[in-house]
Amino acid sequence: MSKIGKVVGASLIGTTIEWYDFFLYGSAAALVFNKLFFPTEDELTGTLLAFLTYAIGFVARPLGGLVFGHYGDRLGRKQLLVISLLMMGGATFLIGCLPTYATLGAAAPLLLTALRLVQGFALGGEWGGAVLLVSEHGDPRNRGFWASWPQAGAPGGNLLATGVLAFLAAVQPDDAFLAWGWRIPFLLSGVLVLIGLWIRLTVAESPVFQEATREPAPKAPILGVLRHHWRDVLVAIGARLAENVSYYVITAFVLVYATTAAGLPKGTVLNAVLIGSAAHFVTIPLWGALSDRLGRRPVYLIGAAGVGLWAFAFFPLIDTKSFGLVTLAVTVGLLFHGAMYGPQAAFFSELFATRMRYSGVSIGYQLASIVAGALAPIVAVALLKSYDSGLPVSVYVAGAAVLTLIAVFAARETRSRDLSAIEPTSGTAQSVALKEA
Repeated sequence: MSKIGKVVGASLIGTTIEWYDFFLYGSAAALVFNKLFFPTEDELTGTLLAFLTYAIGFVARPLGGLVFGHYGDRLGRKQLLVISLLMMGGATFLIGCLPTYATLGAAAPLLLTALRLVQGFALGGEWGGAVLLVSEHGDPRNRGFWASWPQAGAPGGNLLATGVLAFLAAVQPDDAFLAWGWRIPFLLSGVLVLIGLWIRLTVAESPVFQEATREPAPKAPILGVLRHHWRDVLVAIGARLAENVSYYVITAFVLVYATTAAGLPKGTVLNAVLIGSAAHFVTIPLWGALSDRLGRRPVYLIGAAGVGLWAFAFFPLIDTKSFGLVTLAVTVGLLFHGAMYGPQAAFFSELFATRMRYSGVSIGYQLASIVAGALAPIVAVALLKSYDSGLPVSVYVAGAAVLTLIAVFAARETRSRDLSAIEPTSGTAQSVALKEA
């Protein structure tokens, strides 16, 4: 296997495992956590409380991005990726061991929330390191394609998490799944982490970072980001709004809407998400490759516009209760999402200087997670509870798409930027930026 192939494989497997852990919680929050940890007379209220703990993980992600980014810019990408994988896997395994509300009372949701915080903190450091390790290897002419593979770890993890849950839902009666079956996917994380750790330890450090270590390390990379790259951070946040909101509406909230408002069996919806995630996984690298030809901005704009318009077809298709049309709704939504997610890794990496790049991409990426991904299922459930319709949720997704279109239009095209030669946004020597930081 080529050097870049080995790096891509290690990053893809690692990110797939971490996203499996993170998305597993979201699926469980929609299907069982409301009953096990937040039992109330109103099912939607219990679901809303479960999604609040789901959101807690997003709140911890910027803190993880800040800490991992700081040390990743000073010490390297690889070491921090190993730590993030261990933290995420350990927290997920322990969730599978947790007693429920019936056993521990109020302590059960508190412990669940604490472990969700650890998950969020770990994922906050994972994404930046994984995409940089790939972006800083290989041929710059194909950077969009190669850097999109760690992005495919998100649908890969969701595919794995949804597949395990769908299998258990199919082979177990509901009472058995609720009693103990839901624990199996969380406990499985322990095995997956050992596999991912072994693979991740075999890859080399980023050559771009190694070259940059000839310059003095910045004492506080985040200060350099805020001084020299604040516009780029705002671009990254804006670019993520439609991408993040749409993804969690399509993959997490859809489980709530389809099983409550549309009255579909959970197995039907899980299978639709499974098929959509498979198509998403395959097409993300294709969108990344297209961004190498057309540029990051044009491809990203296609995705943002597409997901904003598709939001108005999404819920009417779910309401048909036809498995084929529900699958179509999820799959097309995820294909438009992939047009944003595929180029995103290369696009964000090209915005920042090497010795503050881990901090820059992590903070820009993770801050958006609070206002977008964390709130999306909560806002969507609240809108459904208030209006008993999917139309307000469609408007919400379309509004996020408009903000993303504005942010990406305001950005410069980054496709041709050299990650090692200059400070990307101003054209000044990178060493000058580092000394000032």
